[in-house]
Amino acid sequence: MGDASELSAALIDGKILSRSVTDALSSRVRFLAEHGVCPKLAVLLVGDDPASQTYVRSKERLCKKLGLASEVIRLSDDISKGALLAEIARLNADPLTHGILVQLPLPKHLDEREILFSISPDKDVDGFHPANVGLLASGAPRFVPCTPKGIMSMLDSIGCEIEGKRCVVVGRSNIVGKPIAQLLLARSATVTICHSRTRSLADFTREADILVVAVGRPRMITGDMVKPGSVVVDVGVNRVDGKLCGDVDFESASRVASWITPVPGGVGLMTVAMLMENTVESAERSAGIII
Repeated sequence: MGDASELSAALIDGKILSRSVTDALSSRVRFLAEHGVCPKLAVLLVGDDPASQTYVRSKERLCKKLGLASEVIRLSDDISKGALLAEIARLNADPLTHGILVQLPLPKHLDEREILFSISPDKDVDGFHPANVGLLASGAPRFVPCTPKGIMSMLDSIGCEIEGKRCVVVGRSNIVGKPIAQLLLARSATVTICHSRTRSLADFTREADILVVAVGRPRMITGDMVKPGSVVVDVGVNRVDGKLCGDVDFESASRVASWITPVPGGVGLMTVAMLMENTVESAERSAGIII
């Protein structure tokens, strides 16, 4: 990353922030336990993708640490659509399961959209179901998608003023790009979404007070594309020469920005913490307990 003395940007530390989120959740989990409720997250893992296995293990560990119940259903990569939908239907009907997550990516023979849309909106802790997407767009979300929710928490943690600011989101995915744009817009920011067809991308990114990058291309945003004094949120996780890096070139961007998220140790940790928070919220809602 370079000599820290060369860097001007302060780090938005996902390790510290995610710990504060989970610490706050512990008391809510204890309160639910006093009322006979144990939040439960069910994760369906299809196939043996190494990255997916790692992500699922991290979720299992955090569930255990917080006192949440977790069920990981490991399924072969040749499972039929009908069999997978049957597993989801079983979990939808289980009153003890509060959150359901299908670990992506899925094998190519499975329709990702059809599978995700089969999850009950009331247990869709990822916030991907069209009913939940619509509620988010209307300003009355049931579940906010975990990564965008984590990003907003990170911005709030540094006292970042959002109202009236110019925000640029690079990436238009349903998982990050679109929902973070909705959340920033709801906070009265002026939001531009850029993508692979955007011409003269740097002309947009240099105007951003808050720059969110989520495209999956290593170090594509360089320091000369960043507005001096801006806040840069790097959602990307890429492996280059055996090392993790983001979509932002950390060394050059951190000399220009005022705040920046690191990779690793940034948004990814907040994503998992927010998944736990959404699961606890689902359990509270199911039990009619409002904290």
